[in-house]
Amino acid sequence: MERRTVSSATEWEAKVGYSRAVRVGSQVHVAGTTATDESGDVVGVDDPYTQTQRALEIVADALEDAGAGTEDVVRTRLYVTDIDDWAEIGEAHGEVFGDVRPAASMVQVERLVDSDHLVEIEATAVVDGDPAGTT
Repeated sequence: MERRTVSSATEWEAKVGYSRAVRVGSQVHVAGTTATDESGDVVGVDDPYTQTQRALEIVADALEDAGAGTEDVVRTRLYVTDIDDWAEIGEAHGEVFGDVRPAASMVQVERLVDSDHLVEIEATAVVDGDPAGTT
């Protein structure tokens, strides 16, 4: 089965040894994704709703690069630093996934890699066919 990796071209992928997303066959797995801009700065400091929106934009871009879309997502995992923000985080998640309604988990963690990050999101999608090439 062919394996296709998707890169976000950050320095951390090579240093840490990961890909933004990996597609093998019909499965696409998107790595933990936080709210950053193109220069790596945190987006939406102290705003869990905005951070969730931005992280999900990055997830959607990775899915597209792997030949999938948000409509193909079957599972999300949300790691949050304050579970009391669940309603704002859930609202942003619901705006993206609407009727798709993937299986989802939201778990409070002590902290994320940058103390300004409030949310980190993983996603798994299932699509038809094999990936078309490797990036």
